Amino acid sequence: MNQQRPRAWAGVDAGKGHHWVAVVDETGATLWSKKIINDESAILTALGEICGLAEEVHWAVDISGSSSALLLALLAAHGHQAVYVPGRTVNRMSGAYRGEAKTDARDAYVIAETARHRNDFTAIEVPAQLAADLALLTAYRTDLVADRVRMINRLRDVLTSIFPALERAFDYSSHKGALVLLTGYQTPAAIRRRGRTRLTAWLANRSVRAADTVADTAVQAAQAQHTTLPGEDAAGQIVADLAKQILALDDRLKQLDSQIREIFHGHPQAAIIESLPGIGPILGAELVVAAGDLSNYTDAGHLASAAGLVPVPRDSGRRTGNLHRPKRYSRRLRRVFYMSAQTSIIRDGPNRDFYLKKRAEGCKHVQAIIALARRRVGVLWALLRDNREFTPVPPVALAA
Repeated sequence: MNQQRPRAWAGVDAGKGHHWVAVVDETGATLWSKKIINDESAILTALGEICGLAEEVHWAVDISGSSSALLLALLAAHGHQAVYVPGRTVNRMSGAYRGEAKTDARDAYVIAETARHRNDFTAIEVPAQLAADLALLTAYRTDLVADRVRMINRLRDVLTSIFPALERAFDYSSHKGALVLLTGYQTPAAIRRRGRTRLTAWLANRSVRAADTVADTAVQAAQAQHTTLPGEDAAGQIVADLAKQILALDDRLKQLDSQIREIFHGHPQAAIIESLPGIGPILGAELVVAAGDLSNYTDAGHLASAAGLVPVPRDSGRRTGNLHRPKRYSRRLRRVFYMSAQTSIIRDGPNRDFYLKKRAEGCKHVQAIIALARRRVGVLWALLRDNREFTPVPPVALAA
């Protein structure tokens, strides 16, 4: 019978249908390497076998998303915590080991070996119910927004092929009335037959704001084109169908935003997060998802580093002071701070003043926004630490 080792490292090459787990000891020798179906009973069986190999098992995975959700939850339920080893790191480390073939077993071994040699990887926290709900809903919202952008682009492309004047007349990404118009009228001849007065009434009956303005713009575009282009009927049907889909998607997004808002407001520090100018319930929800437990950040610098807002030096030879964005950071967290900073400069206040100051110092727009985002990280962290909401004027310290 083999004697149990004191420590071992388990690397998981995660996938949707199955995971491959490789376990190595303190010398790098493989103790266990098997394919595990992404199923609760299979994972629990493998967990029991692996825990019997060593007194202490350190877990590492290369995916922290939905594919590994069940595995991570079972690990947490049995007192184990995994660290996240980025795929880029795995690819680089692969070159240090013999062989060029890429297999799940080899990747799992490299993940385990990387975790054995390095102890600076981020631990994966299994989200609580609120964070898990927000993670799923915000990810779904991102997908829907991307679908909407694709449909808008497709609509504009098809409409240009038969009625370029009408395509130029409206911004279909933000003009609901123009989309309603396209559900019924897509060709110059159809709009001219309807006429300005009846078209206005048709739009007004469908609750279109400024129906007379929309109708007038459409009629002017129709008067500018009297040529019937090939494929007009088929293209018109496609445009009408796309317009209906986009309007339905907008309604779904409104419902989803309301659901996200309601869940986010259940967060104990939602009011503090939302008090910072530029952060609404949607960005606030994405912040909670991307940052995880905000109390885990010991200072503002750690939170800024996680968001990729702290430059790192890349000196070489005589070249010094060469600062670049770090390679390991949360893109989603950086986006939250960048977008909120950009929104905050619309209105007068300390955020806009700081932005204009940076522009006056010679910074370009993006540089000034990044500088503002870094400053706002410090402000938000201090607000969360002190459990107080943002005010334009800093509070006066009380005399001792």
